[in-house]
Amino acid sequence: MNTLQSFSLVAIPPEDEALRAPVRAFLQSALHGVAPAVRARSWMGFDADFSRALGRQGWIGLTLPQAYGGAGRSSFARFVLLEELLAAGAPVSAHWIADRQTAPLILRYGSEAQRAFFVPRIARGELFTSIGMSEPDTGSDLAGVRSRAVPTATGWRLNGRKIWTTNAHRAHYMCTLVRTSGTSEDRHKGLSQLLVDLTLPGITVRPIRDLSGDGHFCEVLFEDVELPADALVGEEGAGWQQVTAELAFERSGPERIYSSLVLAEAWLAELRQGPAPAAGVQVIAGRIAARMAMLRAMSLAVAEQLGRGLDPAFEASLVKDLGTEFEQAIPGWIEEAFDAPGHPVPSAGLLQTLAYVTQLAPSFSLRGGTRQIMRGIIARGLGVR
Repeated sequence: MNTLQSFSLVAIPPEDEALRAPVRAFLQSALHGVAPAVRARSWMGFDADFSRALGRQGWIGLTLPQAYGGAGRSSFARFVLLEELLAAGAPVSAHWIADRQTAPLILRYGSEAQRAFFVPRIARGELFTSIGMSEPDTGSDLAGVRSRAVPTATGWRLNGRKIWTTNAHRAHYMCTLVRTSGTSEDRHKGLSQLLVDLTLPGITVRPIRDLSGDGHFCEVLFEDVELPADALVGEEGAGWQQVTAELAFERSGPERIYSSLVLAEAWLAELRQGPAPAAGVQVIAGRIAARMAMLRAMSLAVAEQLGRGLDPAFEASLVKDLGTEFEQAIPGWIEEAFDAPGHPVPSAGLLQTLAYVTQLAPSFSLRGGTRQIMRGIIARGLGVR
């Protein structure tokens, strides 16, 4: 039975902590003058030029092997990098999924030809990917996938639909979960992962606008899309095991804690310009700091386990559930602070940032798996389900 004792207190080694200063200096220059309302988009903010500049610094694929264009650094070095990117509100969406999920997936399960083609390009910030998991009418039930790829003389023919596919309209490839045998009633059996070139005939991508007016989510339709045989990642029918291992990378990182941090930092920056805030305001600031410290320690513990090659699905789910709850709470806490006696009048920029994060916050508990899915995994890990 898994317990909370699996979260050990770990510290970032000095050689990895040393990465923080050059990354911070780079970001201060690259993001100079960018408004908080823009920086608050951070890992939903798409800027291909910024991603390529980050690649030139060697900061994409930081943990990937040097033989494939990576830096060969530890999971702690990557944690430091992600903290700085998210705290600054860097627009990392272009390379984010490829760096976090697709490249590690290909290295673990892909062929040598796939590793040689995809991973160096990802590390240079030249190849962006999206993830095709969710489908209409199936919600977070990945085992209910209906999109199907059937074998042909030259590879695979793909038909189906995916939804909530971030940046599919801008990505070069999609790593998608499809059924290659059986039916949806077979649940986990018969699922495989395919790397789909999004320029192929038969693919239609439709961006979906969110409440803030952004269009990063997409619906993707596949109609008789012809794929080569080497589009298959790993073994045919092993997609469920592969995708669940992949999700640990998605659910445990600082992005599950820091999505509202630009807002919090903008609020604190305005408070620092005036006299000492009232006790009620200090309580809210302390609440944010205390919860962030706890969640950061938990996320670091998962980073250490991932660095040792473990599969911390239980721990990652805890971080994701508690982290997104924290991220969603921050806008309300800051709005509560505005009503405290003596709180200064917030600037228009701060109010704009608050409005954006408030609108986006409901999605925090959806992306990467809903709260209900996370709590099911947690319950199994605790032995109560």
